[in-house]
Amino acid sequence: LIANNQQWVEKTKERDAVYFDKLSRPQTPKYLYFGCSDSRVPANEMLGLGLGEVFVHRNVGNLVPGNDLNALSVLEYAVTHLKVTDIIVTGHYDCGAIRAASSRQDLGLLENWLRQIRDVYRLHKNYLDLIDDSEDRHTSLVELNVVEQCLNLYKTGVVQRARHNT
Repeated sequence: LIANNQQWVEKTKERDAVYFDKLSRPQTPKYLYFGCSDSRVPANEMLGLGLGEVFVHRNVGNLVPGNDLNALSVLEYAVTHLKVTDIIVTGHYDCGAIRAASSRQDLGLLENWLRQIRDVYRLHKNYLDLIDDSEDRHTSLVELNVVEQCLNLYKTGVVQRARHNT
């Protein structure tokens, strides 16, 4: 990994001689991104944004729980200190966390985290149980999870204070 990093540094300098100088400047992102820890696509690339344009928080299942000090600290820092103006919550289809929360298996410590996705299922059980096709049900749960995380975000003191002050 160290050799890979050194190669990346050299290739990056060849493509953009001032890349690392740009990284040393203060960040001024307009956006805060809450997304899944899925490793396949970097958030800024997916959004078509460059360095310093999006502040990112990722976790398993793109959750924004009101009792997660990590997520709330990111939110507080982004809104209060970086002055982001837009907050994005994303999910993705074929999400392993959504699939795991939908299964009946003991996943150890992860169970505590997945409970929040199971709560989303419970809140929308009557609707989701009407969907016969398991992939369609998964798709709907992914979408409903994003909606519920947006509601969680909206209910935070940080967001409410920012709304009041604008």
